[in-house]
Amino acid sequence: MELLVVLAIIATLLSLAAPRYMGSVNKAKEAVLRENLFSMREAIDKHFSDTGKYPASLNDLVTKRYMRRIPLDPIADSTTTWIVVPPADPQKGNVFDVKSGALGRSRDGDAFKDW
Repeated sequence: MELLVVLAIIATLLSLAAPRYMGSVNKAKEAVLRENLFSMREAIDKHFSDTGKYPASLNDLVTKRYMRRIPLDPIADSTTTWIVVPPADPQKGNVFDVKSGALGRSRDGDAFKDW
């Protein structure tokens, strides 16, 4: 009987803690996504400042050592889902901005692809 009471108490505590845990995991992923987007955009801007052109691809940022590696999109869990936005003038390069290719919406209701 005592064992059943203990198990019921543990189950109640877990039912309270599990939703908070999942919420904090999603919040952390969104924070990492914002930081990765900021880092890539900063590297693109530095590349443009140094060369007068935007990079031809995200890999150029790595080969020219503006970044150590292409960051992970934590929502899509991939480095290949980034959406590259070209500049208005194609003579200036290919990568003006970068956006997440992750499907879905953030906790605020905004689509990840609009960040």
